[in-house]
Amino acid sequence: MTHFLVSDEKPDGYKLEEILSVVRADMILRCTKITGDHRTEARHVLDNNVKILGLISEAIRLAEDSTKVLARSFGPPDGHLPRIGTP
Repeated sequence: MTHFLVSDEKPDGYKLEEILSVVRADMILRCTKITGDHRTEARHVLDNNVKILGLISEAIRLAEDSTKVLARSFGPPDGHLPRIGTP
């Protein structure tokens, strides 16, 4: 059972790309708070966060692509049966 994502058990859940977009927005806000901190540790954390943001952005693109493939191949979710995988 998923806690956040759309599933048979949780039809009101979120798409993966929606959750990742919220996480990315939170990280961007966090980054803006440390950009003026020139300590080595702050720069190190900021560098890591920038790399993580790139990876999250790529994950969002992949999740959006998967959503498009599912919609194109199987139509919109109807809330009853999984569009892909085993029931």
